Amino acid sequence: MKSAQAHLAWDESPQGVVLRLAGRLDVHTVSTVWGEALAGLKVRSGRPVRVDTSGVDYCDGAGVALVVDLLRQPRDPGAEVGLGETPEEVRRMLAPFDVRDFSGEAVPPQRGPGLKQHLANGLHDLGRYLYLQVAFVGEATAAMFHAARHPRQVRWRDALNLAQEAGANALPIVMLIAFLMGVILAFQSAVAMRQFGAEIFVANLVALSLLRELAPLMTAILLAGRSGAAFAAEIGTMKVNEEINALTTMGLDPVRFLVVTRVLAAVAVMPLLTLVANLVGLVGGAVVMKGFDIPFVTYFNQVTSAVTLSDLLGGLFKATVFGLLVAGVGCLRGLETRSGAAAVGISTTRAVVSAIILIVVADGVFAVVFYHLDI
Repeated sequence: MKSAQAHLAWDESPQGVVLRLAGRLDVHTVSTVWGEALAGLKVRSGRPVRVDTSGVDYCDGAGVALVVDLLRQPRDPGAEVGLGETPEEVRRMLAPFDVRDFSGEAVPPQRGPGLKQHLANGLHDLGRYLYLQVAFVGEATAAMFHAARHPRQVRWRDALNLAQEAGANALPIVMLIAFLMGVILAFQSAVAMRQFGAEIFVANLVALSLLRELAPLMTAILLAGRSGAAFAAEIGTMKVNEEINALTTMGLDPVRFLVVTRVLAAVAVMPLLTLVANLVGLVGGAVVMKGFDIPFVTYFNQVTSAVTLSDLLGGLFKATVFGLLVAGVGCLRGLETRSGAAAVGISTTRAVVSAIILIVVADGVFAVVFYHLDI
């Protein structure tokens, strides 16, 4: 009859010490020998010890934990704990663990890459990133020229749906932000101008700021947060689900199939959204100026005398370029999506951040160019 308890015995000889475990090593019995085994190892810290489990009748996870704990005890050099005679069943249960952890051999610490390696990796990643950017710009430009030469091949229904999502559905938030922007700009300016009796010139400030800078800039940032992120998420999900590879297998160019429609939609709706933002922002400024005893007619007469057609067209041109940047960056980040649960979220975040940075940089370039062109 097999024992239902765990037993422990020490056999000492000039060649070393053998710790013999026998009986049933399960969750109910290992506690009776665990402490004694550790105490015995501590007493014999200067001698090598072999753990013999040939007498074990049954072993579950708790028994394996006991053996692993014994094998991983810190010991003096030359006095390591190792495995002795081990039944096949116990050996299979110990197989998932690293044998080097049981041998007592010191594992050399893993040294991280040095400064040169970090610089080399950074330069390699930068070069690869720039190559991917240039390659995507080239592919997108070629696809746009192909769409211009073969308009029948463009998926206009998808482009219209995307334009509705990016344009018509974005009108409420664009109008709200533009109105509040006009109100805040007019109020803050009027408070400062009032002490000089120059409240009427607030209309000039609001009109020029909105038409030339704020309306295109804020609309582009809103488009980046809404549509740019959506483009990256949609294409990124397709990339994770292997749908991009399926398009390539079927002989369809993903850039022509997915990017062109989104770029066309964004470029088409951005000037329209900016125009609406201009009008709503001016209305917000007019509402504030009414509170400063400036009639609506006087306000709008001052606006029309302060701005020119070049101010309006310059802002709309900037908005068109911003739309191109937002759509292009969103599609690029979507196509760069890697596998994994967090890949789509990472691509979406990168799309929004990259688009906003490019919008601000492009706006600065436009400011310098417009200044030198006297626009």
